[in-house]
Amino acid sequence: MEHIGFFPPHGGVSLRELAEHLGADLIDATFAEVVIKSIAPVYRAGEGDICYILSRKNRAELETCKASAIICLPALKSFVPAHIPVLLSKKPHTDFALAGALLHPEAMRPIAFTSNPGVISPGAVIDATAKLEANIGVEPGAVIGPGAEIGEGTWIGANALIGPGVKIGRNCTIGGGASILCSYLGNGVIIHNGARIGQDGFGYAPGPRGMVKIVQIGRVIIQDNVEIGANTTIDRGTMDDTVIGEGTKIDNQVQIGHNVRIGRHCAVVSQVGIAGSTLIGDGVQIGGQAGLNGHIHIGDGVQIGAKSGVMNSIPAGERYAGHPARPLWDFLRESAEIAKRSGAREKKDGSAEHD
Repeated sequence: MEHIGFFPPHGGVSLRELAEHLGADLIDATFAEVVIKSIAPVYRAGEGDICYILSRKNRAELETCKASAIICLPALKSFVPAHIPVLLSKKPHTDFALAGALLHPEAMRPIAFTSNPGVISPGAVIDATAKLEANIGVEPGAVIGPGAEIGEGTWIGANALIGPGVKIGRNCTIGGGASILCSYLGNGVIIHNGARIGQDGFGYAPGPRGMVKIVQIGRVIIQDNVEIGANTTIDRGTMDDTVIGEGTKIDNQVQIGHNVRIGRHCAVVSQVGIAGSTLIGDGVQIGGQAGLNGHIHIGDGVQIGAKSGVMNSIPAGERYAGHPARPLWDFLRESAEIAKRSGAREKKDGSAEHD
């Protein structure tokens, strides 16, 4: 079956130009003018495609590969067939990502209703007091509230809601159906479809007649070049701010509670839940479905495994996993011991049945 995508091939970039763009080494200059138009996995790559390999596991696929070029580590060059040009790189995964961005820039943002910049749909509702800079796109059904400010080059998707007084920087993208309330966004921020930013946090005080709602009067501050996935929710602060640091990437369906502060260049994977007032340092990586307790501190560079339950603070640079979360090697050692005992028990039970 022919692979038909929603993103058409690029007009074409020479392999020489691509190598210069990536800072990679084209080892055979005779291939300098080979034209690259798109990216593809090794098993499906054809003429005009570039792909990449990270290990010897792709060796069998390489034998039938028809790509126009391959990005790989110097140590893997010998596995690439002689007829396929090679770009040598010390960081092939990153360079492949950069190549994809160059060849398919339109795929770097949520798909727009129309690709014409500066078009404001007559079906949008924009308050007269809102301030919009030049070259802004606003799709049908979007609502921009009183006093909102939106920077040049930003795109507001269909049926998105931009609340009163919200400030959005330049070259941002707000996906369809997203809502942004009580928030300030920096430049280059991407909010995917259906995300909810700035709604009140979950705060209640028990009283004699039940739970009494605590007013939430803080904000959400999202710094430059943050990306937030579809259907993720980020609550505004109770009295202080919820903050997402520069360059941080948050996956789909993540819940971030009020007053949480996430540092710069973190990665938070799908279905993570972070309870209120947790402080997270720079460069932290949190695996899918992990849950973090409130009012704890996660140090810089911490890595947290998927499905972990983090009850207490974690020092900088540590790797934790498990439920409750503990140092990774402790978790692995305990898991191995449990598996060993379980295997011994099954063997014993099986022998008893046989007897």
